[in-house]
Amino acid sequence: MGRTKFYIFLLLSVFPTYQTLGQNSEQGVPISKVLEEISQVHSITFNYESSLLEDVVVEPMPKGLSLSAKIKNLENQTNLVFERVSDIVYTIFKAIQLCGYIIDSESQSPLVSATVTSKFSYAITDEKGFFEIELKSLNEVLTVRHIGFKTIERQLKYFNLEACSTVAMFAQQEVIAPVLIKTYLVRGIDKRQDWTTSIDYKKFSLLPGLIESDVLQTVQSLPSILSIDETVSNINIRGGSNDQNLMLWDDIKMYQTGHFFGLISSFNPLMTQTASVVNNGSDVSLTDGVSGTIHMQTDKQIDSKFNGVFGLNFLNAELFSNIPIGNKSSLQLASRKSLDDFVRTPTYDVYFERVIQETEADNNVSNVTNSNQGFDFYDASLRWLYQPTDNDFLRLNFILINNDLGFNETADINGISQSRRSGISQNTLAIGLNYKRQWNEKLSSAINIYDNEYKLEALNADVLNNQLQLQENIVSETSVQLNNLYEENRWRFTIGYQFTETEVINLNDIDLPRFVRRDEEILREHAVFGQAWYKSPNNDFSVRGGVRANYLTRFEKLIVEPRLSVRQSIGEHLEIEAKGEFKHQSTSQIVNFQNDFLGIEKRRWQLTDNDSIPVLQSKQLSFGILYKNSGWLLDAKGYYKTVDGITTQSQSFATKYEFAKEKGSYDVYGFEFLCRKTFGNFNSWLSYSYMDNTYTFEVLEDVEFPSNFDIAHSITFGTTFSNKSWNVSAGLNYRTGNPTTIPLVGNEIVDDDVNFDKGNGERLIDYMRIDASAIYKFKISNKFRSEIGASVWNTSNRQNAINDYYRINESDGINKFSRFSLGLTTNAVVRLYF
Repeated sequence: MGRTKFYIFLLLSVFPTYQTLGQNSEQGVPISKVLEEISQVHSITFNYESSLLEDVVVEPMPKGLSLSAKIKNLENQTNLVFERVSDIVYTIFKAIQLCGYIIDSESQSPLVSATVTSKFSYAITDEKGFFEIELKSLNEVLTVRHIGFKTIERQLKYFNLEACSTVAMFAQQEVIAPVLIKTYLVRGIDKRQDWTTSIDYKKFSLLPGLIESDVLQTVQSLPSILSIDETVSNINIRGGSNDQNLMLWDDIKMYQTGHFFGLISSFNPLMTQTASVVNNGSDVSLTDGVSGTIHMQTDKQIDSKFNGVFGLNFLNAELFSNIPIGNKSSLQLASRKSLDDFVRTPTYDVYFERVIQETEADNNVSNVTNSNQGFDFYDASLRWLYQPTDNDFLRLNFILINNDLGFNETADINGISQSRRSGISQNTLAIGLNYKRQWNEKLSSAINIYDNEYKLEALNADVLNNQLQLQENIVSETSVQLNNLYEENRWRFTIGYQFTETEVINLNDIDLPRFVRRDEEILREHAVFGQAWYKSPNNDFSVRGGVRANYLTRFEKLIVEPRLSVRQSIGEHLEIEAKGEFKHQSTSQIVNFQNDFLGIEKRRWQLTDNDSIPVLQSKQLSFGILYKNSGWLLDAKGYYKTVDGITTQSQSFATKYEFAKEKGSYDVYGFEFLCRKTFGNFNSWLSYSYMDNTYTFEVLEDVEFPSNFDIAHSITFGTTFSNKSWNVSAGLNYRTGNPTTIPLVGNEIVDDDVNFDKGNGERLIDYMRIDASAIYKFKISNKFRSEIGASVWNTSNRQNAINDYYRINESDGINKFSRFSLGLTTNAVVRLYF
């Protein structure tokens, strides 16, 4: 009985196992058997590695399915990929999982919405630049695309399949010269291999006294670049006047550069991302600017993510926004508005008083009272970026700049109080179109078109004489430039053409007695240029040479300009360079009378007439040596520059030759030295400039005498501390005083006029200024971050005289008038990034 129970128990235990095996034999079979059945039924062959299908079990195929349905069924059940090679052959692979991060090679930041595609799969990167994609074969080609970057095409086998690797993409639409010296002065200011000094505000830390990324304030920290009257509208590069600088904003030539009539830059710092400074050895595509070029550029990459910035300081409010439009374009908007309509801050008062200092808006004639003084400025810029294909890029730029100052003049006339309003406005409206085509890996073409209109207008009401005077200065310029670039091995060749039409209108209109004078001039210029640039394989030697030929149709004048730049490395730490150029320009700024345009912006643009106002032509040579090692940088340069064709009216004379109208030249011998040391989070620099700048005017009483811009010695010292949260900077600026002319002692007045001593025989007191600034950055949330900052300009409140002039008073004596730079000036800023 016991044995019988044991057999019954054993039978009951084994039966379910047989039942389960029977079920498995019906529901799960080796995939190799299923493939054999499919091969027989449909007369096809499967190719695969035997080890690939080991232990792979699938459900039997339902009856009546087509071949494609059966293969799809097997792909759904397994992690296998069936690829059709021919009508009768299919290859089987195991799916490959790939992940990674896509970043910008320049900024190392993640690229959002980059596309990663293969023949059958597709993925898009997230906010961290991360992607994950399933692929079929190691031989499959993966394509990575992002608007504004070079497309990457690479076989899967060249990716790291063991981990999520990082893939760097390079900007496509602009050829950017590699950096030669990083942190030339502070972080974000670099020396590039194209002989330019580059400022990148995405990486920028801080300079003393600045809390805004003001381009035209920043460039004054470089050796031999300063403003003799402390304004950004009067920047002097190696002893030249401001009108001898070529100012470009996204390849548009600008004739207005300042707000507050020169105290701050008119280019929105939230829109302007980079700037390049060239003081010699210019690229042949650049014309004008016999003293130098400052090329301001906006961001060239299409950002596929919405973002913006709002900022507020004691002078203005500003806003920037990037708005993606689909996957191939974006719209960028920026605006800035002064606060005078809402609140008048102490900083605003200091700037306003500096603008109107010793002008009719400040001190009117006797018996006339000024009131209701108001000043307003704003700017707006718009950019549309569009990249329809990997090889085409389109950029449309628009900029509007405006300054308005007005005041009431009131006087008692025959016992009746009468009031009239005087004012001055300065505005710019410009539009530019740039299109670039990458024909192949070696050849690219770009066309740049712009139209710019600048207008300066002043309405001067003489309430005592019931007279109204209107003055206008208008510049309209249209330009088209075609540039072709061909790269072959270590060579880069440039050839191009440019046409420019410039119209200048000057109007003087007086209603009583009636007087109208309107001068209108037009100049058309054609130019062709060619250039070759060679770099050795290890980049220790580089030479760039070219010629630009310019033809001025009005005068049938041909001007040929050769240009050359050479750089040679000597060992690992030493570089030497030599540069030379010929340049010309056809526009300049002149001053007819010191009280023109209310004496606030008295300079007006004027075209050359090839006679009394000659074509400006310059020649310049320079030689430099640079040493870098262990955080130290030593850079020394010597240069010589001669500029022919200047006029006394363009040189801002306010004393002896204020009313002279003669032409001449100037010669500059100069030396620049920079010492910079980086240690940890600190960066310190000391720069020194020496200059001997001499005028030559053959018909003046003083044939040769110091230039108005002859700053013999200039020293700048600064230190910056920078980490993830803080940017702190402090520094000192010192230079010898401006040249000036004083009345002849003992014989001050002759024929009821001031009798001056030798031209520019004296100097104003030396200029010195100490500045400090700090910015703190912090994160609010994942979507918002902010920064707050403060600055102090001229912390010692030193009175720095920038100009003297003299007038005969009612007692037949001489009154001396002086204009001074900004005193102690504070500012603060808060910005919100979203």
